[in-house]
Amino acid sequence: MSKTASAQLRLNIEGMRCAGCVSKVEAALESAPGVSLASVNLVDRTASVQGSAGLDADTLIAAVQAAGFDASPMLGGENIEAKRSEEAAHFACLMRRFIVAALAGFSLVADMFVGVLPGVQQGRAVWLSVGIVTLATMFYAGRHFYIGAWRSFIHHSATMDTLIATGTGTAWLYSMLICIAPDVVPEAARHVYFDAALIIIALINLGQALEVRARGRTSESIRRLIGLQPSTARVVRDGVESDMPIAGVVAGDVIRMRPGEKIPVDGEVLQGESRVDESMLSGEPVPVHKTRGSTVVGGTLNVAGSFLYRATHLGADSVLAHIIEMVKNAQASKPRIARIVDRVAGVFVPTVLILAVSTALVWLNFGPEPRISYALVAAMSVLIIACPCALGLATPISLVVGIGKAAEYGILIRKGEALERASKLTTIVLDKTGTVTEGRPQVTDILAEDTDAMLRLAAALETGSEHPLAAAITARAGDMRLPACEGFEAVAGQGVRGRVDGHDILLGNAAWMADQNVDIAAGVLEQAVQLSAQAKTPVFLASDGRLLGIIAVADPIKPDSKAAIARMRAMGLKVVMLTGDNRQTAEAVAAQVGISEVFAGVMPEHKDARVAELQAMGEIVGMVGDGINDAPALSRADVGFAIGAGTDVAIESADITLMRSSLDGVVTAIGISRATLRNIRQNLFGAFVYNSLGIPVAAGLLFPFFGLLLNPMLAGAAMAASSVTVVSNANRLRLFKPEEKA
Repeated sequence: MSKTASAQLRLNIEGMRCAGCVSKVEAALESAPGVSLASVNLVDRTASVQGSAGLDADTLIAAVQAAGFDASPMLGGENIEAKRSEEAAHFACLMRRFIVAALAGFSLVADMFVGVLPGVQQGRAVWLSVGIVTLATMFYAGRHFYIGAWRSFIHHSATMDTLIATGTGTAWLYSMLICIAPDVVPEAARHVYFDAALIIIALINLGQALEVRARGRTSESIRRLIGLQPSTARVVRDGVESDMPIAGVVAGDVIRMRPGEKIPVDGEVLQGESRVDESMLSGEPVPVHKTRGSTVVGGTLNVAGSFLYRATHLGADSVLAHIIEMVKNAQASKPRIARIVDRVAGVFVPTVLILAVSTALVWLNFGPEPRISYALVAAMSVLIIACPCALGLATPISLVVGIGKAAEYGILIRKGEALERASKLTTIVLDKTGTVTEGRPQVTDILAEDTDAMLRLAAALETGSEHPLAAAITARAGDMRLPACEGFEAVAGQGVRGRVDGHDILLGNAAWMADQNVDIAAGVLEQAVQLSAQAKTPVFLASDGRLLGIIAVADPIKPDSKAAIARMRAMGLKVVMLTGDNRQTAEAVAAQVGISEVFAGVMPEHKDARVAELQAMGEIVGMVGDGINDAPALSRADVGFAIGAGTDVAIESADITLMRSSLDGVVTAIGISRATLRNIRQNLFGAFVYNSLGIPVAAGLLFPFFGLLLNPMLAGAAMAASSVTVVSNANRLRLFKPEEKA
């Protein structure tokens, strides 16, 4: 299968209730023409389909319907209120069904103690009436199970609905047989199970209702993101201000912002200044200063100040829309562990059906009297307790919560596989410039007899250069009046030359000076070595072949880099720095932030080879970078982390994007990854243990030793409780907080 696809469609799926359903829908979609990969999410009942450019929604919907389910295309601009209303209505419907079935079922249970109804032998007509009322109640409260089971049957498959419908339907049919023709079975086996059928349906409806309520909380992060954008904008057209719906704003419109208002759409500040709270993007609580030319993002909060800005990106092109789409796609994707579980669940229901039949046969052949009753009770309990709801929810429910939680901290995870791999990392490779350091070099020292004259010459020469060191020198010159430079020439990796004020000026490294026959005194070289040891880059300036002095340029280390790297080491990770800078400067930076292993002088095209070397040594490597030259290494790494302030190419090459330009995001991402995988393992362990113990107990394992046989009603309660437990455990991830900074 191709990792990339030229088209992607998302569908809403109806009728799924267990992991077995997921595997059937995925198989149906992947068999459709042009589909390369289908990923179905049981939590939000959606499917993400990748394939060729001609991917057709109608064809995919037909494939889903042929498998016994319904589908509809997901349209852009999801209405969050409509989604909430739909979930609330579904919850209310399930609760009504629970109440009706519970009232009827517990009334029959209570009669066992009160004795209002006659015995089956003495009041067959009464019990026939009870059977009809039970059937009507089962139809009202459990018809979705029976419809689902019938659809599965006609499509030659089996799902959770099959187990519930078979168990409760068999109980009702057996009970009606006792009412109509009691002589068919031995006298000791003449019991009715109308109460069991009703209470099983009631408890499963209650479990599903609680699951819907808990599941709704798992997508709260997406809801918050969607709810960030205000509904109106104050647009200035032809000098007239007016409030209008967001849908009416077009690119190029001028919008006025006042303190305390949410920014409606992305844009660029034209006039005024302010501080904007961008914590919804970056997780960083400190407001960002905005002036003319600054970009602002829809959904962020204008804290103080007023300004005018021009709308640039709207709707699906906005930053917020891209974030929401990335989070949704990641939540819909599946790590390896989820696909293994889906394959197991695909054969789980047929296996349970076989076990139920086998259980009945064992009781009929070897059980005590009344064998028929024991066989029915045991088989029904096996069918009910083994529903694979918990198994199907174990992985996706944790992924949805974990990926949403990461988004709250400004960490965008592109796919579930990245979340899974991040928990297993053993080595973190950090690019130096722009990752460990600010990426904005500054002049720190000028060593010369006349520092102003030297800076003036250097800045005049560097005016024509685009090198980061040149930007630092010209920035230091500030408002100095600079002479013109003629004959500018840059020599890659060495320096620049030109003619300023009638003098031949050279600016570059020591090797460049030696090539140009410029003599550097031993004392000056010693000063240069000392500067390099302080993570500063010494640049020599010469005029007409005579050395004038040294300008030292340094890229400041980010304030939180050292603490973040210490936290990485505390997590058991080996930290390596990778840079194209010279070894002396690289090692000086590494020493300041606590990194012991450095790859220096690495050319851009060789960075990915260094990552490959570490992988060949058995390391699971995470690469953190921000530049175009980091893109190959980001792609090569097991997990690529792109600093959000970096280039689009780096972000597109990475698995995880950090909206803040801070290494704290890497630590938090790994922490969330480990917490999520730990949560998944807890859920899977609980689901497998539940089924591993529940099925034998339901089949009658304890009967020979203790005379205990599981009541089908208790089996129904246990099955419902298992799903609610899994969802509730996953929701604990919503309480995740990063470890305190060192």
